[in-house]
Amino acid sequence: MAKNYRDWTPTQSYLMPPSPMEWLPEGHLAYFVLDLVETIDLHEIEAAVQAKDPRGERPYPPRLMVALLLYGYAIGVVSSREIARATYGDVAFRVIAGGVHPYFTTINQFRLDHLAAFRKLFQEVLRLCLRGGLVSFGHVAIDGTKIKANASKRKAMSYERMQQIELRLEQEINDILARAAAVDAAEDTKYGVGEMSEDLPAELRRREDRLARIQQLRAELEQEAAKARADELRARAEVLRAKAADPSEPPREQAAAATRAANNDAAADKLDDSDDPPPAVDGDLPHHRVPTTPEGKPTPTAQRNFTDPDSRIMVHDGGFVQAYNGQITVDEAHQIIVAEALTNQPPDAEHFVPMLHRTVTNCDAVPEAVTADAGYFSEANLRAAEHYGSEPYIPVDRQRRSSDGQPQQLPPTPAREHMRAKLATTVGKAIYAKRKWTVEPVFGQIKGARGFRRFSLRGRVKAAAEWTFVCLTHNLLKLYRALGRPALATATA
Repeated sequence: MAKNYRDWTPTQSYLMPPSPMEWLPEGHLAYFVLDLVETIDLHEIEAAVQAKDPRGERPYPPRLMVALLLYGYAIGVVSSREIARATYGDVAFRVIAGGVHPYFTTINQFRLDHLAAFRKLFQEVLRLCLRGGLVSFGHVAIDGTKIKANASKRKAMSYERMQQIELRLEQEINDILARAAAVDAAEDTKYGVGEMSEDLPAELRRREDRLARIQQLRAELEQEAAKARADELRARAEVLRAKAADPSEPPREQAAAATRAANNDAAADKLDDSDDPPPAVDGDLPHHRVPTTPEGKPTPTAQRNFTDPDSRIMVHDGGFVQAYNGQITVDEAHQIIVAEALTNQPPDAEHFVPMLHRTVTNCDAVPEAVTADAGYFSEANLRAAEHYGSEPYIPVDRQRRSSDGQPQQLPPTPAREHMRAKLATTVGKAIYAKRKWTVEPVFGQIKGARGFRRFSLRGRVKAAAEWTFVCLTHNLLKLYRALGRPALATATA
C-alpha cells in the first residue's frame, strides 16, 4: 500500500496573508536585529537623511538600512549586491526588509554616507553589553591582525620603479607622437590639411593615463616623505631645545644644542612648505611614515599602491599581503570587544597605549590586568599600563632563534628582568595563559566563521569604519547568544 504524502501546493494563494513574524523560528537573529534597531540611537543618521533635499525619490527608513547592514555583516554577507539579492531570496533578509528591495547602489551609498556614525553604533552596542553584564573588566587582552586591503600587492610600486617607468613611458609617448606626426604630415600631403582627422591612438591614451597616474602617486609619495622628514627634524629640535634649557649642561653644549635646534627648524620649514593641513589621523593612533633620505626624498624602496594608496605591504602568515592592521581589546568574560582600531602601521608595539586608552574611555573603567604578546613589549608600554592602574603582562622576548639556534633575548634591564620574573611565577603564567582564549578566538570567529578576510572599502578612513562595523556585529552576536530577545528588553531598559 502506497504512503500518502503531506500536502504541498507551492502555487496556492493565501486567503489570509501570513505574518512575517511567523516565517522564522522564535528567537532568530533577524528578529533580534529588528528589536535592536528600535532601541539604539540613530539620531545622527536620521539628521543626515533629513538634511538632504526633500524633493525627489523618498529614502528608505534609516532603521531598515542599518538593520540590513547589521544582519549582513553578522552572518558574513558584506557585499551590497549580495545583500540586495538576499532581500529576494533569503527569508531572514525578506523579514528585515519588510517586502521592499533596496537596490545595491542605495545600500552601498547609505553605508558610505554614514561611516562616521558607525563608531557611535559600536559604542551603543558595547553599552548594551555592559548593561547585560557581559564585561567583567578583570582581564583584557590586546592583539592585532593583518586584514587584506581591497587592493592587490601587484598594484604597488616602489619610488625607484616609478621613476624608471615614468622615464620609459615618456620616451614611448614621444616616439608614438613622432610617428603620429609623420603619418599626419603624409596624410596632409595626400588628402589635404584638416581632412580625415582622427582621434589619438588608443595606445597613446593608455600610456598617457598610466604616466599621469604614476606622476600623481610619485608626487604624493614625495610630499608625504617631505612631511615625515620635517616631523622628524622638528622632534629632534624639541629634544635639542630641552637640552639647551637644561641648567646642568655646560654653556658651550647649550649653545651648540640651540644652534642645531634652529637649523633643524629651518630645514623642517623648508621641507614642509605646503599650506595643506596634515592628513587626519584618528587620535593618537600610529600611522605609516614614508622612509626618507636626509634630503626629505622617499627612499628607493618606499612604495605606493595604485588601487588603495593608504594600504601597506605587510607580513602575514609567512608571506606579504597588501593590508591594514586591525587592533582589538577583548574582555575575558564573554569575548566582548571593548576597543577597536585600524591603522596602516604594521608593528604592534605602537598600538598598545592608544588601545588601552580607548578601552578605558569606552568603558569608563580600568581593567585589573592587561595581556599582550611580545610584539607589544616596550618599557614605555609597561609604564603606561601602570599609570592607568592596570597590571601589564607582556613577554619581553619573542619566540625567535639566532643563527646558532638559541632563543634571542633582549639585553637585561630592571624593567625587563622584573617582567621576566613576573611571568615566570604561577600567577603570572596563569594570567598570561588567558590571552590565548580571550583575544585569539575572536579573530577566528571574525575571519573563519564569518569569512571577513578582506575589506570591501578602500582608503584608511573607509576601511577603519568597516572594521568598526565588523567589531560591532561581533559584539551583537555575543549579546544575542548570551541574552536573546527577552533579555534585550531588560538591557535597554
